[in-house]
Amino acid sequence: MAIAQRLELKQGQSLVMTPQLQQAIKLLQLSQIELASFVEQELERNPLLTRDEGGGDDGGDGDRSATDGAAPGDVPRPVAEGPEGVDRDIRDQADMGQQASSLQDGYENVFGDDSVGDRASLQAPGPDDLTETNWAGIGAGGRGDFDDSDFTGDERLASAISLRDHLMAQLAELPLDGPDRLMAANLVDSLDEAGYLTETSADIAARLGIDEAALEDLLSVLQQLDPPGVFARSLQECLEIQCREADRLDPSMAAVLRHLDLVARRDLAALARFASVDEDEIIEIIKEIRTLNPKPGHAFDTAPVQAVIPDVYIRRGNDGDWLIELNAETMPRVLIDRRYAARLSGSDATRKDDKAYLSDCLASANWLVKALDQRARTILKVATSLVRQQDAFLRFGISHLRPMNLKAIAEEIGMHESTVSRVTANKWVWTPRGLFEMKFFFTAAIGSTDGSDAHSAEAVRHRLRQLIDGEAPDAILSDDKLVELLKRDGIDIARRTVAKYREALGIGSSTERRRQKALGRR
Repeated sequence: MAIAQRLELKQGQSLVMTPQLQQAIKLLQLSQIELASFVEQELERNPLLTRDEGGGDDGGDGDRSATDGAAPGDVPRPVAEGPEGVDRDIRDQADMGQQASSLQDGYENVFGDDSVGDRASLQAPGPDDLTETNWAGIGAGGRGDFDDSDFTGDERLASAISLRDHLMAQLAELPLDGPDRLMAANLVDSLDEAGYLTETSADIAARLGIDEAALEDLLSVLQQLDPPGVFARSLQECLEIQCREADRLDPSMAAVLRHLDLVARRDLAALARFASVDEDEIIEIIKEIRTLNPKPGHAFDTAPVQAVIPDVYIRRGNDGDWLIELNAETMPRVLIDRRYAARLSGSDATRKDDKAYLSDCLASANWLVKALDQRARTILKVATSLVRQQDAFLRFGISHLRPMNLKAIAEEIGMHESTVSRVTANKWVWTPRGLFEMKFFFTAAIGSTDGSDAHSAEAVRHRLRQLIDGEAPDAILSDDKLVELLKRDGIDIARRTVAKYREALGIGSSTERRRQKALGRR
């Protein structure tokens, strides 16, 4: 057969992932902090983008008209009190209609599996009559206003003392020579948040260039500092330091501390043999151990707690229906300064390369505004579907949580499962039942004994905890008994699954619980 070259025309379909499409998909799974950082970088890079400082509430003044751009999630806000607020709400609804039409006329869908529609397309159909609006004004009226106060949270955090500062202040008063003082300061910096030295004695001695005997002498001095228990290398040593400080490290206490694994298992008989005392004395020793602090450094942990800010609010309306509202505080709002772009591009002094750069900046700005808007709309659609699927949970509690997977949401809203997975990643929802991550609502299904609807794994774990919490001290439920009780509730579950759920909840076996409750009665 002869080998020859020839040209052929072939028709086919393929998905081309452009850089902008890849970036738009990536925006879906970004958390609030990551999204804010990304938008900040775009604002610094693109001269045609500007931050919407007024949040669109300035009422169409000169700045608004000069910066013609769409804000992500710019759905109508609740009507403010008074005629002026009503007029602003009507104007915002008109702006929303113009925004939706401009998105449809000029762009294709950046995600490829959803259509950009107006507010009516976001209305959730169905018997629950789900609605959604932008969550605006959160924190403006329902919470206290501290603008007139001189107190700030930063001042309080700045005034708190850290574990290192507390130890260094005491270290300055110790009678140590120069090398020992430097090594002591190094050991202070080596402590973890709990106040422990995580390295072995051999590694610490090698790092400091001393032998282990000299290290032990130095540690014996440092372990006398406050709080008692710092500079320990294990839990046993930490508790021994505190008992020694309280003059309670007798042979019986030392023997119990050497067998903390038996304390965890509540094996009183074995502890009594090792400590050479009766079980009543062991009970008193264990009660005393419980008063000690296993992590003394945590009393000085001044790291500010990062509060979780919800992306979506779900609340009951006046008519009993659910309202799904985006949190406007978490949605970056950017505008495009088209007047500035037109002035630069129309200048005779503008070079060809500069005009090409401005064109690229304008295209990038248009894409970012549309991608942010599409991201907000997609989050809203997924949240709306979640509420429809989990209506019983929101109304009656965890025991009514339905088993659900990504496919159920994807089929309902007409998107791909991967899109739903990205949308639900790093997103939080505030509900009347509490604050939940979106991933919480997706649970495995546990079969029913009577052939009815399956049970959610989370609901089964909740029922399992209820049964164990309600057991009598003299009637501890075994795993087999728990299986029997769950089957009476219509839950078809295996014994190994009960054991797995129990361990995941941090609940001990029936033997451990029996010993624990027997110890509590004494």
